[in-house]
Amino acid sequence: MNIFVLNSGGSSLKYKLIEMNEKKVLAKGICEKIGEPESVLKQTTYLNNDEYSQTICKKIDHKEAFKYIKSALTDRNHGIIKSFDEVSAVGHRVVQGGEYFKKPAIIDDDVITKIGMLSELAPLHNPVHLSGILACRELLDEKIPQVAVFDTSFYSDIPEKAYIFPIPYKYYEKYHVRKYGFHGTSHKYVSNRVYSATKTRKNNLKIISCHLGNGSSITAISNGKAVDTSMGLTPLGGIIMGTRSGSIDPSVVLHIAAKENMGVKEMNKMLNKESGLLGISQISGDDREIIKAENNGDKLASLAHKIMVYQISQYIGAYNVILQGFDTLIFTGGIGENQPVHRKNICKKLEFLGVYIDDYLNETAVSGKEMKISKNDSKIDVWVIPTNEEMEIAEETADLLGF
Repeated sequence: MNIFVLNSGGSSLKYKLIEMNEKKVLAKGICEKIGEPESVLKQTTYLNNDEYSQTICKKIDHKEAFKYIKSALTDRNHGIIKSFDEVSAVGHRVVQGGEYFKKPAIIDDDVITKIGMLSELAPLHNPVHLSGILACRELLDEKIPQVAVFDTSFYSDIPEKAYIFPIPYKYYEKYHVRKYGFHGTSHKYVSNRVYSATKTRKNNLKIISCHLGNGSSITAISNGKAVDTSMGLTPLGGIIMGTRSGSIDPSVVLHIAAKENMGVKEMNKMLNKESGLLGISQISGDDREIIKAENNGDKLASLAHKIMVYQISQYIGAYNVILQGFDTLIFTGGIGENQPVHRKNICKKLEFLGVYIDDYLNETAVSGKEMKISKNDSKIDVWVIPTNEEMEIAEETADLLGF
């Protein structure tokens, strides 16, 4: 049984074709620069170790991009299937499910309408997710079921005291302004990997999961369920990120807006695109570039990293209180999986809790390796687990459809 997973971005379509009986990725790819004069499709098929790249010398939309993806997957020389009749279902990542969707949903007209209605809560994400969904519905046989898996659904059980903001309650009632949380599929996947690797029941572990990348979030998990998370109404909340500020004193926004005569759009751009590691370092939002600069003595690059480690440590400390102690710390995401220096600096601040990592194992845990990096005498197990949101989406799709 094959499930096709599609992750639609503003200017890209990422995809994986997964054989579910053996949990094997048959192919993965991405169509980038959608909407620009020239797009690029890159695909890897694993059974024949084929790397395929195609330059599309015209401006295309998401629907046309999906046509190229469909063609690549069924190509006689570079594809992996003869036709999409070999696909049992399609799973779509959708960032914002609001209070409508507390679990995955089979896509129909009503689900499409509600995803569209929620676009005001995720204006950068939900509209492009809809573009991918509509492209698949139009270009695939209607007999192939399609499922929406929501980033926010993992947080459907967090308590009111964690998701209600201390502003007039009427804004929750009128506009559903609350903490929703994001990266839910990632946090769910890596926590499930810990249960599997340790052969431990979900109700026997308290986990703090750190998804660190260009977008970063931290989630507290107890009994297999999220109890709190760092991101809020949108993916802007929480800790410092690549170009996002994370949570700050609201007066900062008001003060700068007044001083610089900035409107909502300009302030939104500044907080989402010009802040975070980029804003502090003045170099890049890419942590790899900031590491290079710090190694060359750049003081602002060093400051950006100090702020990041400081804030991550703060959240771990806070969630330790909320969980009343925790057993397992997970690092995942592009930074969490591949930057030993940050893991070391974060764990150094947690030694008072009995967190001790093995330096050799920490340095070894890169490039997709799933490893426990804590020492035997550490009171808390520390894991590096590569995330696989597409696999989680595929599994939730299969579960919903009863495959």
